[in-house]
Amino acid sequence: MYKTALYDTLAARGGRMGEYAGVETASAFNNVVSEFRELNSGCAVYDLGWRAKVVISGEDRIRWLNGMVTNNVKDLPANRGNYSFVLNPQGRILGDLYTYNRGDYLLIDTERSQLESLLKLFEHYIIMDDVEVSDKTDSLTAVGIQGPRATEVLQRAGIDDPGLERMQVADLTWNGVGLSLARMASPEFPMYEVWASPANIAQVWNSLVQAGATPVGTEALEKFRIMIGFPKYGTDIRDRDLPQETDQAHALNFTKGCYVGQEIVERIRSRGNVHRKFHGFVLEGELPGRGVKLEADGKEVGELTSINRIPTSNGDRSVALGYIRREALERGAKITYPGGEAKPSEIPFSLAS
Repeated sequence: MYKTALYDTLAARGGRMGEYAGVETASAFNNVVSEFRELNSGCAVYDLGWRAKVVISGEDRIRWLNGMVTNNVKDLPANRGNYSFVLNPQGRILGDLYTYNRGDYLLIDTERSQLESLLKLFEHYIIMDDVEVSDKTDSLTAVGIQGPRATEVLQRAGIDDPGLERMQVADLTWNGVGLSLARMASPEFPMYEVWASPANIAQVWNSLVQAGATPVGTEALEKFRIMIGFPKYGTDIRDRDLPQETDQAHALNFTKGCYVGQEIVERIRSRGNVHRKFHGFVLEGELPGRGVKLEADGKEVGELTSINRIPTSNGDRSVALGYIRREALERGAKITYPGGEAKPSEIPFSLAS
């Protein structure tokens, strides 16, 4: 299995190594609960080598990609990005990705587990277009840094935020090394990514740790992902799901023009809501396995796709993400699963109780 560029550095620092998103990286360093708290209230640094980078170049790149994804690429200002789905002609989701306008090329950021299928899909749709798709995963990697103290730690490490807005990236020179600093989309949680070559990423990591960032692994990241309610492709979003079912409105643009699957997305919008939606649940009872079915009044009304326990001020809480039929949600039906009750909850989940 592929090991991230930081694998040896993380292992040497005591990381417990494991698989995540199709690669090997650090699952945890010390106490997962402490790492989770750093993500929320301190400053955490983590490996993003499980992400893939793809460059799209050529004269037709903007028009072509705009016809492939659900969000508006053609009007992205330079060094700005957005989040999109890639659909099949039936409107089902084949993948998700971030797109950044980097001037003379577009940069795609997605999970490495999706890389092969997305590359094949892209190549399939390049017909007479002046478009070149290049996998740059082996030449560009990243670390994430987040928490209320993230900007302070970055500055202490000599990486100054030049006033980035959300989904904006800036190119910097740091200790004679070229890197890029991106601010991510979350309004509630300060999140940055530092992009650098694999040859320099360990130097970046070590400097951030020396500046006060706490290393965290993917187990804490999964708890955080579920806490904020962000769906993961392959787990919460599958190729049978429709965009509006995922409740990710920021991935859709209804004025950009035609793209693969657009007719179905527009039909759903014009006819009203879909019958089920992505939602959060607080679980009371046994901790089930993912994929467990939800019931109301003896009828199946949904499923749980991501399940975890998150630390709160009053101890651990069992929470889940999944899908629920709108009619069961709107009438306030009691939702159960084998082993307990699933109480619908707004996301992000509160850590206060």
